[in-house]
Amino acid sequence: MEKKIGDIRTELMAANESELPVFVASYEADQRSGVKTLVAKAKKRIEAYEKELQRTEAMKRYEYEYAACGYLCGIDEVGRGPLAGPVVAGAVILPKDCRILYLNDSKQLSEKKREELYEVIMRDAVAVGIGCVSPERIDEINILQATYEAMREAINKLTVKPDILLNDAVTIPEITIRQVPIIKGDAKSVSIAAASIVAKVTRDRMMVEYDKVYPKYHFAEHKGYGTAAHIDAIRQYGPTPIHRKSFIGNFIGV
Repeated sequence: MEKKIGDIRTELMAANESELPVFVASYEADQRSGVKTLVAKAKKRIEAYEKELQRTEAMKRYEYEYAACGYLCGIDEVGRGPLAGPVVAGAVILPKDCRILYLNDSKQLSEKKREELYEVIMRDAVAVGIGCVSPERIDEINILQATYEAMREAINKLTVKPDILLNDAVTIPEITIRQVPIIKGDAKSVSIAAASIVAKVTRDRMMVEYDKVYPKYHFAEHKGYGTAAHIDAIRQYGPTPIHRKSFIGNFIGV
C-alpha cells in the first residue's frame, strides 16, 4: 500500500539534513506529482546544506591558520551607534572541531536565527565572556574607549584564558594577548561571528527589558538606534537615564 502524500510531507518536515539523502532515495521512483514535488524540495535542502557547509568551512580560514597557537578567541562588539543603551562585547572560544553552521555577521541573520545560534553557542563553546559598558561610562570616556573597555571585560570574564584573539577590525589597548585584527571579521571568521551573535542577542534582550521600563520610547523595536520615531520620542518626552548625552545633544540641545 502506497504511503499517503501527507505522511510523506510530514516525514520530510521532520527529517534533518543527514536524513535527506535517504528520503530522496526512498521516494525518487514514486511517480505521483505530489511526491515528486517533495523529493525536489528535499534535493534543494540538500543543495543548500552543502553550500552552507562550504561557506562555514571557508569561514574557518583564520581558525585553521592560527590553530597551533592554542585557545583562539573571537571578539566583537555591538552598540557603538545607538543613541541609548550600553555597548556590549562578546568573547567566544569555540572548540577546534566546531560544527556549528549558519554562523555569520549578526546583522546578516534574522532575530530568530540569532536567538537559535546564541543557545547553541552558549551550549557548545569552550568559553564565553560578555562585557557591558553603560551609557554614563560612554559619555565619560567616549564610545571608542568604552568599546575597548567592554572588550577587555569580555576577555577577563572567560573561564579559559585565550592564547590569541581574533578581533573584528580593532586592536584592543592594554591587552597582552596576541591580537589579529580582521576587517569585517564577523563575516570572515566563525569565532568572531559567534562573538557578534552573543553580543547582539545580549544587547537586544537588554533593550527589550528597557522597553518595559520606558515604554514611550519603543526600545524593543529600534534597540536604541536613531530612528525617526526614536528621535521624535526624545524630543517629545526628553531623554531617559539610558540615553547617551554625548550622542543626542546635537539635535535636542541636551
